[in-house]
Amino acid sequence: MPRVALATYERAPALAPDDRPLIPALAAHSVAAAPVVWNDPGARWGEFDGVIIRSCWDYHLRPAHFREWLGMVAALGVPVWNPVPLIGWNADKRYLLDLAARGVPTLPTCVAPRDSGADAIESLAAARGWQQIVVKPAVSASGYETHALGLPFDDSAQRIVRGVAQLGDMLVQPFAPEVPRDGELSLVFLDGTFSHGARKRARAGEFRVQVEHGGSIDATQIDPRVVQQAVRALAMLPSAPLYARVDGIVRGDAFLLMELELIEPNLFLGLQPGAYDVLACAIASRLA
Repeated sequence: MPRVALATYERAPALAPDDRPLIPALAAHSVAAAPVVWNDPGARWGEFDGVIIRSCWDYHLRPAHFREWLGMVAALGVPVWNPVPLIGWNADKRYLLDLAARGVPTLPTCVAPRDSGADAIESLAAARGWQQIVVKPAVSASGYETHALGLPFDDSAQRIVRGVAQLGDMLVQPFAPEVPRDGELSLVFLDGTFSHGARKRARAGEFRVQVEHGGSIDATQIDPRVVQQAVRALAMLPSAPLYARVDGIVRGDAFLLMELELIEPNLFLGLQPGAYDVLACAIASRLA
């Protein structure tokens, strides 16, 4: 029976709740699975036939260490899903610029070097007519150090920008009013095929939709036209990922991509009957 490691992090050593049913689902496909903390120095990765990245929700806090770990696992000859090159590309949000250059409708995005001062960020936004912006690290997850700021910057906004700049290069985008008003759509793809949709909503007085910030998640039907736009975004990748979550908003007739999550997204598998079995079957097929 092949064995796979479901990589997680120290705060969820037994996996996130949404991922735990994947273990019996894999067993039903004759695959033994175990959660393993990705930076556990005692983990014996070479004993596994594959590693599935799941709830490694602290990778953005130690990106160099995470890249070293991925390289080490790959050097052992152990397959990683999603593949290591795809993870490396997706870890820096500059990938949004790549996709936009290939014709994928995205929320307008600029990357500012870490040595950019608050005045430079303000000028960048003003030149594009953005009166309210979102600033976040180019390498980030779960709404970490993500801030909505109005122009012109006051003293508080300037301090926030300086703080984000200390973490590295910054992503600057216009604030999307659709997010607090309508929520953010998440389209989950398993083995390259659309599985199910979710709507993430922010709590009152907040714009970040992640549960860490008080957000909520509900199953929702996705317009087939939106699904097709998400499919076209995924078609830009070199191969179909084992799993993907495509996040964005609908503006007019367009689905605007905000995030393409290929590393450790919550896949909301519990929202869709049969989703665990679909993912387990895809994993078993790759192992075979």
